[in-house]
Amino acid sequence: MTTFSEHDQRGALEAPWTPTDSADLYQMAAWGAGYFVAGKDGHLHVRPDTTAQRQLDLVEVVEAVRKGGHTTPLLVRFRDILDHRLALINAAFSAAISENEYRGRYCAVYPIKVNQQRAVVEEVFRAGSPYGFGLEVGSKPELLAVTAMTDRQPERLIVCNGFKDDAYLHAVMIAAKLGRTIIPVVEKPSELDMILEHAKAVGVRPRIGFRVKLASQGAGRWRDSAGAKSKFGLFLAEVLELFQRLKDQGMEDCLQLVHCHPGSQLQDIRRIKDAVAELAHVYCELSRMGAGLKYLDVGGGLGVDYDGSRTNFASSMNYSIEEYANEVVYRIGSVCDQKGIEHPTIVSESGRAIAAYQSVLVFDVLGSSGLDRFRVPVPPDAEEAAGGDEDLAQPIKDLVEAYRGMTPRRLIECWHDAARAREEAQQLFNLGYLPLEQRSRADELFWASAVKARDLCRRLETVPEELQDLEEILSGTYFCNLSIFQSLPDSWAIGQLFPIMPIHRLDERPTTQAVLADITCDSDGKIDRFVDVRDIKKTLPLHELRPGEPYLLAAFLVGAYQETLGDLHNLFGDPHVVHVVMDEDGSWRIDEFVEGDTVRETLSFVQYDTGVLMDRIARDLERAVADEGMREVEAKRIHAFYAGEFRGFTYLESQRNPAREMQERRP
Repeated sequence: MTTFSEHDQRGALEAPWTPTDSADLYQMAAWGAGYFVAGKDGHLHVRPDTTAQRQLDLVEVVEAVRKGGHTTPLLVRFRDILDHRLALINAAFSAAISENEYRGRYCAVYPIKVNQQRAVVEEVFRAGSPYGFGLEVGSKPELLAVTAMTDRQPERLIVCNGFKDDAYLHAVMIAAKLGRTIIPVVEKPSELDMILEHAKAVGVRPRIGFRVKLASQGAGRWRDSAGAKSKFGLFLAEVLELFQRLKDQGMEDCLQLVHCHPGSQLQDIRRIKDAVAELAHVYCELSRMGAGLKYLDVGGGLGVDYDGSRTNFASSMNYSIEEYANEVVYRIGSVCDQKGIEHPTIVSESGRAIAAYQSVLVFDVLGSSGLDRFRVPVPPDAEEAAGGDEDLAQPIKDLVEAYRGMTPRRLIECWHDAARAREEAQQLFNLGYLPLEQRSRADELFWASAVKARDLCRRLETVPEELQDLEEILSGTYFCNLSIFQSLPDSWAIGQLFPIMPIHRLDERPTTQAVLADITCDSDGKIDRFVDVRDIKKTLPLHELRPGEPYLLAAFLVGAYQETLGDLHNLFGDPHVVHVVMDEDGSWRIDEFVEGDTVRETLSFVQYDTGVLMDRIARDLERAVADEGMREVEAKRIHAFYAGEFRGFTYLESQRNPAREMQERRP
């Protein structure tokens, strides 16, 4: 089989290429969940509620931003997708509650660590209001922000996880006194005494939660966040000991929530079933012992199908949201019915499933390089030399003959001849018997033969096994205007897969394979693993670049974790962020635009004072003028250039030409 794509790329087939072909090639239906489609105009369209009646052209959004004087990279957030995700999760649990005759209710809490950006958290809070959804915090800064945000809706549930000090817990109790429905979750035994101390000092009767270490194991990359060696949680012996201490003080009614965290991005539904069933038994036993339990918090774990394979794979999930909701509701209800316990409010912390789809990272390609440039014809001087130059080394002549003789029938034979001749040329050069010019010619001839062999393979029904790697070997590198460490940190750090594809030219057949490299000075700043429903692809099908014409790519499902986790490698800061909303009539508008970090801001993050830096540059220019090595008017232009660059964007701005700008400033 070919390695180029699922589509027939053989040169003999020249059927017209359509956007539908691109949608199939990039497997949009598998990972897009209905939010992203290939439009008839060859552009990528976004459907915030998955319906064709409300869709927008992503290229138009980028063009609108560019008209405002800003460039890519650009993070586009779709608030309507965020709203739709919340509605989808609520609908799944509502259906499961109805189907299973469950007598409790459901309440999602959004863990703001997943995406702490103010606009995202505020939108989740607003859109979750009809369902009574709450928020989860894991630190004192997050708690302070959420306490203020819930001033007019104190009934919305706040779950407090993470390590806690006295200031954290004092803030929790003040929030409780202000009327917030807030539950600190005991992660380690010492926290209970602290909670009781601060509750007494503030004068409130606290709501308390226990996080339980389950015997059920997690799965995937975060499997160790569950089980006996998990970072957080109480062993069952500790749960019983702490509950007895509450009973001894007549405060058993204060224990209102039990919590577990089976792991993030759980790809296997069986792990979820096991964890939920175990926690339900703990809940029922504590209720039987007199605890005032009302909430059963199943934690996070609801996955996102990044590769669209719907499998038990780290970047996928072998279940749907509906199946997840049904399993959680059914197992909790069954255990409670078995033990005669009232059905609790089910709480989940499915932040990834809420936030991932709402953000798209758009970036431009700056240029490319690759071995594919050694395309036919063979350099003419090599052919002439092979026919008449007696001083030409034999491996060079053999390479020319291998190239000339390569046909579908003699493909393997000629490929072997080319590989052997190149190896001989390398050996002669290393021994000092081959001039540099001929060594260079040998490389050119070999790669020209590789390109010819690759093109011939595309015409074959079955590609010989030893030539199946040619597509990967000859893949180019597309240099992209982004920092992977800043905008896609999980791609680098944990090998997370994100769908990536062009957002235009979808009505054209991609003709090249490439890996992506960013603009940081780091060899790890690349993407060479791409989503596929069957396997991980090592290259991405792309279009040939056209001189002077932009080529835009986008990474999808980047709304969870990527922004806060991003770092300042090479001092590339946050990209521009645009918030897009759709009105009821189907039109779209930019609701908010957040400019990306300037050079001044990124330097300040690492303790540089740009005022001091500019003073040093100014003194240097003054010395140059005093030494008569520079005219004063030129020094002013240079000073203005530096001042402007400190205020400028950290990413490449190919449309700008500082030399031309300085020329235009001349009187």
